[in-house]
Amino acid sequence: MTLQTTGRSPVAPITQWMRGYDRSMLARDGVAGLTAAAVVIPKALAYATIAGLPIQVGLYTASLPMAIYGVLGSSAVLSVSTTTTLAILGAAALDTARTADPSVSLAAACATLTVLVGAMLVLARVLRLGFIANFISEPVLTGFRTGVGIVILVDQVPKLLGIHIAKHGTLRDAWSIVGALPETSVVTLLVALATFAVILLIESRAAWLPAPLVGVGGGILASVLLGLPSHGVSVVGSVPGGFAPLTLPAVSLVAVLWPAALGIAVMSFTETIAAARSFTRKTDRRPDADQELLATGAANLVGGLFGAMPGGGGTSQTAVNRGAGAVTQLAGLVTAATALAAMLFLAPLLAPMPQASLAAVVLFYSAGLVSPADFAAIRRVRSREFRWAVAAAAGVVLLGTLQGILVAVVLSMVTLLVLANRPPVYELGRKPGTGVFRPRTAEHPEDETLPGLLILRTEGRVYFANAAAIGEKIRAAVAERAPSVLLIDCSAIPDIEYTAAKMLAEAEAEFGAAGVELWLAALNPEALELLRSIGLADKLGRSRMFFNVEMAVAAYAERFRPAA
Repeated sequence: MTLQTTGRSPVAPITQWMRGYDRSMLARDGVAGLTAAAVVIPKALAYATIAGLPIQVGLYTASLPMAIYGVLGSSAVLSVSTTTTLAILGAAALDTARTADPSVSLAAACATLTVLVGAMLVLARVLRLGFIANFISEPVLTGFRTGVGIVILVDQVPKLLGIHIAKHGTLRDAWSIVGALPETSVVTLLVALATFAVILLIESRAAWLPAPLVGVGGGILASVLLGLPSHGVSVVGSVPGGFAPLTLPAVSLVAVLWPAALGIAVMSFTETIAAARSFTRKTDRRPDADQELLATGAANLVGGLFGAMPGGGGTSQTAVNRGAGAVTQLAGLVTAATALAAMLFLAPLLAPMPQASLAAVVLFYSAGLVSPADFAAIRRVRSREFRWAVAAAAGVVLLGTLQGILVAVVLSMVTLLVLANRPPVYELGRKPGTGVFRPRTAEHPEDETLPGLLILRTEGRVYFANAAAIGEKIRAAVAERAPSVLLIDCSAIPDIEYTAAKMLAEAEAEFGAAGVELWLAALNPEALELLRSIGLADKLGRSRMFFNVEMAVAAYAERFRPAA
């Protein structure tokens, strides 16, 4: 049984789904929550190391924020902790904070960053900015994720090899790794490879097992039984147990961290809403973007005060949660409770965990960020978007992850502007024996045209920024075809802006002086009213404005029958 509700999400959706909760779903939610915990907790520990934070921060992030989302979230199955992307962005931001004010503790810097991320998400909810989930284009996001994947690879390889390098940027770090290869710790590398092998074997042959938990657990067991630290294998070391202490943000870092927090908030929400929508069942309520802003914002805002790093919805852990049978967010609450239990009782067991095992977990589950198949698919559709994807990836690798967000946003804006300001202009022909008019192509050479009549159609809003480009394409078509009548199909134009309307009036006079009549068809009411206000509609009159293209063509055929 699956709960289904309609309408807008309440402030706390838990009050809605709990009222209709069927006890028969309790076992499914409980099993799903425990199964997800077995995946979420080891990965959260690993992601904390990406950000340069103590591994217990991963436990903090998988407990309180997930519980808050369970109360406020609109998705029935979304699992919220942190992700590789957010972890690497957090690492860059915390490096900036340490440079700006070395006197502030790492815990306070993390609290400042996470609280700022939460505050920005909540503010976005107040301003109803849920639509920003669709702001970054898919090709640009693909490039950004690929860049992040490459950065994570370079960041984690030293831990796999047991070497130490000074970090100065992705490309320089990669070169430093090559230079340090002779210093590789063979035992450390074997531990990493063994962890990889265990995870790969489980994922391919026994997917029902929690591969990250088994991989990390195997590393801990090997560390204890074989005395790996005595062989030069770096381990996590002492892990504080108990509840996370209250940590207040450092006011001195707010001015330094807010740009990074803004970028992380955008990526957190983008990943969260994408994961929530991807795993929504047909019988579930579609996730409410504004509610997701509130839920993830509150999770970060409160979680940041108690040791959590910036978080959001994760795709892989949500897939596990849903696949294990989760019906409601009670599964998320079970996962949060399990993470809390680990904080209270299992922290001492984490001390012998090899860093190489954590790095292996990170790299295994970050590999999907780099997807050549996605690039190939984009290139097959359109080479321009492929170039933008490559540019987004290069921006992250060359400039850094935080600057890479700016590159991604700018590229998305450029994409939007290019598409809006370079609308196509098609020449139309009539499909034989029908009243259907379609763009003329080599695929349909049989489409009919009338001598002396040129039918053109553009798409989208016509306004000051694109009117000149549209005008040039129309003039080029008129010069090539030399028609006596130019008919513009306006059915795909939702609106004409004032400047564009004035340019249309000027073009009508220009064409008229050259012996070409301008006709218009299928104007919507708003555009027609604007043309009336500038006098163009009265000048064209009913003899040159028509309800649709078919009526205009019939009128042309009637008027010019002798000439035809």
